[in-house]
Amino acid sequence: MPAGAADPSSTGRAPYEGERSVGQLFAAATQDLSALVHDEIALAKAEIRADVKRGVTGGVSVSVAGVVALASIPMLSFAAAYGLQALGLTLGWSFLIVGGAYLVLAALLGLLAMRSFKKIEKPKRTIEGAQATADVLKNARPRPATKEEIDRALGRIS
Repeated sequence: MPAGAADPSSTGRAPYEGERSVGQLFAAATQDLSALVHDEIALAKAEIRADVKRGVTGGVSVSVAGVVALASIPMLSFAAAYGLQALGLTLGWSFLIVGGAYLVLAALLGLLAMRSFKKIEKPKRTIEGAQATADVLKNARPRPATKEEIDRALGRIS
């Protein structure tokens, strides 16, 4: 800096005891904003983790329903149809009844899976926190520089 030029970040007076400089205030604000962002990210991760677990539960239910349906259909269908035929129904009606029973079972398992999927929620607290932070940052305005501070920054006065 040339001799006689004022430091643009200086106001020309020493801070009072316990008063922080602009640099210290800026560093503290930056640190606080960084901590806030990290906390918001941690909250989002926690909320999303819970929803992922619910989604996995629903997915597992669907998978189990599919495996049960596929593995049991041939064996149980034939056994049930021939069992109904032994009770006096024709073979066609016997197979139709058994097929309808499996459709009812598949529908029940599908409803269980849908109930699990409906429990998944968006991360409400994270969204609210991020919106509150955005509102605060929108309304934050720096105070206007005084004429003396502008003159000092431009080197008009020392």
